[in-house]
Amino acid sequence: MSLTCITQPHPNLNATIQDGILELVLNRPERKNALFGEFYLALEQAILEADQNPAVRVVLLRGEQDFSAGNDLQDFANSPASGIDAPPFRVLRAATSLTKPLIIAVRGVAVGIGTTLLLHADLVYCDATARFQMPFLSLGLSPEGASTLLLPQRAGYLKAAEFLLLAEPFNAEAALNAKLVNQIIPDDVYAYAREKAVRITQLPLASIKLTKAMLRDTAPTTVVERINSEAIEFVQRVKTPEMKEALTAFKEKRAPNFRQFD
Repeated sequence: MSLTCITQPHPNLNATIQDGILELVLNRPERKNALFGEFYLALEQAILEADQNPAVRVVLLRGEQDFSAGNDLQDFANSPASGIDAPPFRVLRAATSLTKPLIIAVRGVAVGIGTTLLLHADLVYCDATARFQMPFLSLGLSPEGASTLLLPQRAGYLKAAEFLLLAEPFNAEAALNAKLVNQIIPDDVYAYAREKAVRITQLPLASIKLTKAMLRDTAPTTVVERINSEAIEFVQRVKTPEMKEALTAFKEKRAPNFRQFD
């Protein structure tokens, strides 16, 4: 199964795949990777195809320099969102429905969807240059990307209200405190994020996807109910070839090879 982002690349989206890592690089540095219609759709297609392609185990998303200045306002003025199938919302739905891990690395600006998209990643790393903003109200708009649901869950109501109602920029430390990012990396954040992607590729894909699905299951439940539902899945995984390989590798004092079960 081919990946369109590689076989027919969009000029503003660079893509490479190596050892199970699909690296997507937003490449419109002269506009700080501001997104527009076709650019959004190319990113959506890349994410959707990555989810279905067995060669992809993890998606790593970053910018060439900045992460993204969000919507290209000139393009948005000419082609404003007219429904829930507008390109920005399609990208957000693709990201949140991705069954494989999504890692995002941030340098420079992350504005609008450049920030709300982080709420749909599994791991987010930034460096000290990162500057975030959700300026929707300052543009006469309202929040998007499920930010009114997910941001209060992460940061608490008061901090979410501060970010969304004031629409002011905030720095990497504020993003870390609000749990928008996992870690501020002092050196090369892109290299660090790739190291984490490599680590994920060494783990069993079935276990990865199952764990992500369980983490994303926010349906009301009691602690005992979740213990029981996890136990059912756990018992099933005990019977798998991956578990047998892990035990064999332990006895043989070697690293397990889970890629053989892809």
